[in-house]
Amino acid sequence: MRRYDSTPKIKGGRQRGTSTTVATIRSAVSSGRISYREIVMQEDQRLDVLAGIEYGDSTLWWVIAAASNIGWGLQVPADTLIRIPRLVDVQKVI
Repeated sequence: MRRYDSTPKIKGGRQRGTSTTVATIRSAVSSGRISYREIVMQEDQRLDVLAGIEYGDSTLWWVIAAASNIGWGLQVPADTLIRIPRLVDVQKVI
C-alpha cells in the first residue's frame, strides 16, 4: 500500500495528479469508518519508527500522519496526540 496508488495519472500517464488518499483517510477517521487507537508521542519518537513498530513497515508513516491530521514531518513534538488506524480499515477505504 502506497499513498499514490490511487492517484490519477495526468499528462498522458507520465505524471501523477493530486493524491486524494490522505483526504480519504482523514474523512474516514472522522466519520468512524476507520477505527484507531490513540497514543501521545514521547520525546524523540518519530512516525516512521512508530509505523515500523505498529505495522512492520516504516514506509507507512504517512498513514499515521493522515489519520492524525498532521503534516508530513516524520518527527512531531512531544505530547502530540497520534491516531494509529487499523490497516485493514484503511485498505477498505482507499
